[in-house]
Amino acid sequence: MTGLPGSGKSTLAGILKEKYETEYGRFVESLDGDEVRKGLSSDLGLSKEDREEHARRVSYLAKVLSRNGVISIVALIAPYAKSREKARELIGQDRFVEVYVKASLATCEKRDPKGLYAKARRGEINNMTGIQDPYEVPTNPEVTLDTEANTKEECVEILTERLTKTGLLLPLHK
Repeated sequence: MTGLPGSGKSTLAGILKEKYETEYGRFVESLDGDEVRKGLSSDLGLSKEDREEHARRVSYLAKVLSRNGVISIVALIAPYAKSREKARELIGQDRFVEVYVKASLATCEKRDPKGLYAKARRGEINNMTGIQDPYEVPTNPEVTLDTEANTKEECVEILTERLTKTGLLLPLHK
């Protein structure tokens, strides 16, 4: 899942994880960009190079988990198309689904759950995606979840239906 900060990636990832574990009996790991950054990427900053390296590390972790039958729900800003394409190559076309969590910058700024946009507007944060640093909107994601037009529940249903239809999400047991 890629999208601006505050678009709803982490919220949706949490709901999806619970749903796929309880309703589908699957092993699921939610790889939230902020949480992974605290451990696996704590040595990285927010420069373009560091963001790309963070995305590479998360992608590699998702690949390893996927290879072992774990559904990895990655909630990562991943602002650069190049990083997302490298993730697709690393994980594999047959296992990678680009999900664009769409919300306007204005909506994300209103939500601003961590107060980051406000800090960026005051100059307290540099390299804020969407403010000082660009976000390259996906040109051809497999799924777009518009969190302004749809509820959380509707977004979860849209993604679940798509993954089921393509055979990527099947119950292990009932």
